[in-house]
Amino acid sequence: MGQTVLLLIDVQQAMFMYDEKLYREQEVVAHLQLLLTEARATGTPVIFVQHTDEADEDFRENSVGWAIADVVRPLPHERIVRKSSWDSFYQTELRDVLQELGAEQLIIAGMQTEFCLDTTCRSAYSLGYQNNVLVSDAHSTFDSKVLSGEQIVAHHNAVLGNRFARLLTTADVHFS
Repeated sequence: MGQTVLLLIDVQQAMFMYDEKLYREQEVVAHLQLLLTEARATGTPVIFVQHTDEADEDFRENSVGWAIADVVRPLPHERIVRKSSWDSFYQTELRDVLQELGAEQLIIAGMQTEFCLDTTCRSAYSLGYQNNVLVSDAHSTFDSKVLSGEQIVAHHNAVLGNRFARLLTTADVHFS
């Protein structure tokens, strides 16, 4: 099998600055840290996807909220791919970076479940990355007006895990 890559989507300071907390915030952060530690220990490439939106003060380049979150701070050699839409592949260098790495499997985690994580999972599948893993307990979101964060995460695990990625928990993800 080809190269596995850990893809951490939008784990940025803004996600932790709001009065409302992410669903299972501390647990998800702990899982993200475990994934990152294991990926680094095994030499698995890590790519951080960073949402950039000049119209949104929380995600404006060089704002406090825009920075990759301190809880998963990238190492100097780790790649950061900036994006301006929900899709981590749309008008970004992500596909080129994955091709350079010889990536065949993406381990996907991060924020926000129903936006960037969902769109990126679907897009990756459509682009031929069909052996992906969605880490079921390492992504999160906020409550919406209609659904709780718990319902949103459960729904997306069921939908994405049925078609676009294999669902594994953090404990079941093993980098080689």
